[in-house]
Amino acid sequence: MEFLDPDLEKYVADHTEPENSLLHQINRETHTQVLKPRMLSGHLQGRVLSVLSHMIKPKYILEIGTYTGYSALCMAEGMQEEGKLITIDKNEELAERVHNYFKASDFSEQIEFKNGNALDIIPELNYPWDMVFIDADKANYINYYKLIVDKLKKGSYILIDNVLWSGKVLEKNRKKLDKDTDKILEFNRFVHEDGRVQNVLFPIRDGLMILRKK
Repeated sequence: MEFLDPDLEKYVADHTEPENSLLHQINRETHTQVLKPRMLSGHLQGRVLSVLSHMIKPKYILEIGTYTGYSALCMAEGMQEEGKLITIDKNEELAERVHNYFKASDFSEQIEFKNGNALDIIPELNYPWDMVFIDADKANYINYYKLIVDKLKKGSYILIDNVLWSGKVLEKNRKKLDKDTDKILEFNRFVHEDGRVQNVLFPIRDGLMILRKK
């Protein structure tokens, strides 16, 4: 995921709003205590999610893929006071940690964490989502998208992480085409050709696709 010169990346981070104390704690503890810490959104992408949320001013946010709760808390910063954020993850081992982080935040009454299979849970949710963030198993990206896109009202947003997949979307950066890379390529093609949305792919961290429902 290191697409920028390290010094330039540091400059970008140094000139971006810092994390608050809770996010800094989550960042630190995820890197020292949790497997696969690269899955964390982190400082720069977290601030991007926060700014986008402030711009959108969502009342209802859906997150697919909670991990340790960092991205959910970033998006909650721009949520309306009476808003609600539902985040879904199937990792039972992280559930208690996530609950504790949410409880320690200013959004403990607004965030609902659901531990289970998102493909089963999403159809049971009946909220007019203003903002959706997909950052879960790559094999189901297109399935998650299809579950929600027709239910979104005009002007709603879908954000999708890891769409550059460490640069492996380019043939020159991979030795062979693995299943996850194939699914990312399929998803990127699908949404790019989908007339229901306007799309832009930002080279932020590992690639952030932003879609606006037309």
